[in-house]
Amino acid sequence: MSELLVTVERGQLIESIHRGDIAIVNAQGEVISSVGDIEKVVFARSSMKPLQTIPIIETGAADHYQFDDGDLALACASHNGEKQHTERAASILSRLDLEVAHLKCGMHPPRRQEAFEELIKSGGNVTPIHNNCSGKHSGMLATAQHMNESVDDYYKIDHPVQQRILTVISELTDVPMEDIQIGIDGCGVPVHGIPLRNLALGFARMADPSELEESRQQSIRRVTTAMMNAPEMVGGTSRFCTDFMKHMGGKMFGKVGAEGVYCVGVPKAGIGIAVKIEDGNARATSAVIMEILSQMDLIDEQEAGALESYHYPPLLNARKELVGMLKPVFSIYETAR
Repeated sequence: MSELLVTVERGQLIESIHRGDIAIVNAQGEVISSVGDIEKVVFARSSMKPLQTIPIIETGAADHYQFDDGDLALACASHNGEKQHTERAASILSRLDLEVAHLKCGMHPPRRQEAFEELIKSGGNVTPIHNNCSGKHSGMLATAQHMNESVDDYYKIDHPVQQRILTVISELTDVPMEDIQIGIDGCGVPVHGIPLRNLALGFARMADPSELEESRQQSIRRVTTAMMNAPEMVGGTSRFCTDFMKHMGGKMFGKVGAEGVYCVGVPKAGIGIAVKIEDGNARATSAVIMEILSQMDLIDEQEAGALESYHYPPLLNARKELVGMLKPVFSIYETAR
């Protein structure tokens, strides 16, 4: 069962707790360390986006439509809806000769409040391009357009776009396609349920693809390099994904998923880390990730200092006064270097 990972402390009391599970796996599928139940099947949610981006490259769409690092990073993103994100998504659609209306992700206000306020002040309207998944959907449209497939139903599980994604996920996580649980994600495309251990394996192989065929190695490295070179596209201002990769300086890549999922790939160590918070509260994920990396001696003092607010997320009142914090309270029992 899940184990206690994080306490939420206010004053002298533990006000709340977050239980969860952790899997740390190498590219050969060996479990380096674990906490809780790593065989639990979880929906990877947006943590799967880096794997979902691989077919954009392997179909030739990325080269045909001149995707740079920023474009590929946006395809991996759960972005804030800032101008830097919406303008790049619009640029991709323009290269495809498609419109915002072709995005089937639905719409919601920009995730960053300042971006929403700017949109309102400018007299603009919320459209699907502000959806945090518009980059992923633009990438899916790119593959469909390049392969001369329908762009109207690319989001459905039986469409070739989704079947290519399903194949890549199966190959990288060692889960047979027929055993991958399928649901519908918040943006309307299929979401994939696999054991947490296998999700960590997928990120381990993204971190160390050296045992895969050469073309797959090149595709993977192009995706992960893009994320680390353009981290501002993956999340945005004041987001852990962006700040984490920025301060890691090309040493690691990470991706959040809804309902308390977070995954990290560490190329130097050749490992993947997958975390699931049992109650789905994402506020605990950065504390868990930072604590894992600290216990494994994978971050240095300067990096730890720059990311301290994510390691021990503060609780602030309406006057912005510190009234408590989140604290990781688990041990992974082993260290890796």
